[in-house]
Amino acid sequence: MSDPLAHSPRPPIASQKYCDHVGNVGRGAARNASAAATFYTGDSAQFVDVVRAAADYHDLGKLDEANQEVLRRVSRDPLPIRHEDAGIAALLQLRRRESAILVAAHHAGLFGQAAEMEKPEGRLFRIPEVADRTDRCLDDYLRAHEEAACPAWSELPPNQIHRCGFTRRVALSCLVDADHGDTAHNYGREVAVVPPDPRWEERLAALDRFIANLPRVNPARDDLRQRVFECCRAAPIEPAIRSCDAPVGSGKTTAVMAHLLQAAIGKNLRRIFVVLPYTNIIRQSVEIYRDALVLPGERPEDIVAEHHHRAEFQDLELRQLATLWRAPIVVTTAVQFFETLGASHPARLRKLHELPGSAVFVDETHAAIPSHLWPQMWKWLETWTRDWRGHLVLASGSLPRFWELEEFVDPPRAPNEIPDLVTEDLRHELEAAEQVRTRLRRLDNGLTSQELIDLVTSQPGPRLLILNTVQSAAVIAERMRNQGHHVVHLSTALAPAHRDLIVTRVKERLRLGFNDWTLVATSCVEAGMNFSFRTGFRESAGVANLIQVSGRVSRGGEHSEAVVWDFRLVCDAMLREHPGFRIPRSVLARLFDQGAIGSLSPSDLTKEAMRLEVTDRFEDRACALQDAEETFEYPTVSKLCRVIEADTRTVLIDPELARALLRKEQVDRRRLILYSVQMWTDKLTKLPTHLLVGEPNDPQALYAWDAPYDPDFLGYMAGAIPMLEGLRDGIFVA
Repeated sequence: MSDPLAHSPRPPIASQKYCDHVGNVGRGAARNASAAATFYTGDSAQFVDVVRAAADYHDLGKLDEANQEVLRRVSRDPLPIRHEDAGIAALLQLRRRESAILVAAHHAGLFGQAAEMEKPEGRLFRIPEVADRTDRCLDDYLRAHEEAACPAWSELPPNQIHRCGFTRRVALSCLVDADHGDTAHNYGREVAVVPPDPRWEERLAALDRFIANLPRVNPARDDLRQRVFECCRAAPIEPAIRSCDAPVGSGKTTAVMAHLLQAAIGKNLRRIFVVLPYTNIIRQSVEIYRDALVLPGERPEDIVAEHHHRAEFQDLELRQLATLWRAPIVVTTAVQFFETLGASHPARLRKLHELPGSAVFVDETHAAIPSHLWPQMWKWLETWTRDWRGHLVLASGSLPRFWELEEFVDPPRAPNEIPDLVTEDLRHELEAAEQVRTRLRRLDNGLTSQELIDLVTSQPGPRLLILNTVQSAAVIAERMRNQGHHVVHLSTALAPAHRDLIVTRVKERLRLGFNDWTLVATSCVEAGMNFSFRTGFRESAGVANLIQVSGRVSRGGEHSEAVVWDFRLVCDAMLREHPGFRIPRSVLARLFDQGAIGSLSPSDLTKEAMRLEVTDRFEDRACALQDAEETFEYPTVSKLCRVIEADTRTVLIDPELARALLRKEQVDRRRLILYSVQMWTDKLTKLPTHLLVGEPNDPQALYAWDAPYDPDFLGYMAGAIPMLEGLRDGIFVA
């Protein structure tokens, strides 16, 4: 067989030779593995060996003549013979089981052990429908492989890398990144990118200058912020897991970054990750970091990359630096970060090998992931810090020290075993200032919508009112406006492009000192947003939710005796209960009854709430995830560790975009995101939408909105409320 191929031609792009692709993938995978293994505390040479062997044999089955016949012509047809099986068979013959697992997973994803055990004897990790053909042709494949000047491997000595799920995922990431990268480069979809130098010492000096030049507006508050910064900057870089329990407005964004830069310098780390719970708070953190850390002559986007679905990329290079986690500093979402730790699909895992030898700052830890995910996530983070020399900081204004609870960590960590970056004396001062800043109060009786409106508008403004559902927020906002009150509405009923405009409007009103008005919103504003209201109201949810809302009230201590009220709504056909808050709400009520609210620190409150939530409901889900990881059920793990369990569909609110899709025109993905909303699937049949692309049961399906949409106030609820009222009153039939 002369010049066998790995990829078919796509004019004007020529076909790619098998030897070229295998050589490129082998070198790229070895490069990835070597860079990661620099920080590996296990047998780094063998880790690289396992990855390189998998890379060299990963496409062996493409040498089958039936596959070559397809590859020689211009075609997008799938290969008739599953090509992974040949590499698996060859590596298993050489007792290279771990490499065989990587080859088996490089397209299909990591295995489930139960499904593998059901295969016929001798077919573990093999593809049964092509295994007999592979066995007959394997010697021919190997001969053609060597004739193409590709590396041949010998039998592996008995000592394999240990069976650790996290390490296995890192190894697969090294292979997949090299394979996907070379294929994309061959077809012109990616370019070779050399990440910028980290230059940690220079960035720390730049951060010092940035802090020194900040304006001073509140002497007492500014002094506390400066001391928090100095404390974090001077904190020891050992142990590898640290905490930072400092309230809102204390400057954690820059203070923790100072510590991470010190850790990066001291440990010669590769990059720094900042993990945030919500997309809408990433941009403001990115702007601060770019202002503070970018050096003269650098492009800000190259140094501080934002990785989330709404990020804009000017070119392929910028996209790769962000989505493949290759920039010195990556700001990403909790969904992207934590779901990658437990992923089984190769596309999702492609970036994981960048995590070894990095520092990670999980901000707003209380809101990062659901409570039941923490026991397994903690195991992965411990493995990463211990085996791959990672450095971790968990921070929040209400940091739950769940690692001290036996319900989460076995055995639990002792108090102060994970030390805080902020000294105990300074933490006490911060807690005292926090208690003066706001008070948390509860209304015992449920409120009708009118009673709620009367109460809210009677309190000093500006006021923040947060409801548990998109529908309730829109209904209350509309009723308040109809009664002549000044109202701004902000929720996911508005497309991202319009939410951004309303956030700007809210900030401007607060800056100009307007008082008699109310922001009616959902939980999308309760964490991380740089808002400061006079009074807050939060429909009863969880302890952390209530504490976080207090961070949007008198944020800088500018209002004396500021209050945040916890209340319950009397639900009706238009005001709906959020089922996901039932357990957290009952835990909050229990802590109010016990007098814990107002007496315990925010950190102790959220820790106790997490313990009660897990024991009340979530313990079974936490155990199921840990059991799946221990028994190598990787697809199940990936499913169970989803951070957001939302059965929603994307609905376009821009009619022109919808028409363009129907005309089969190419539409920019960024524009689709900016001008669409997410709706629960059970609402799609009740509200005026129609299917544009895909099938109804397809999570990637696109729908179009067929009713009025108000970009300045209610979003799609402007069309939904009349429809829902009609269903309530019997005018329409669902």
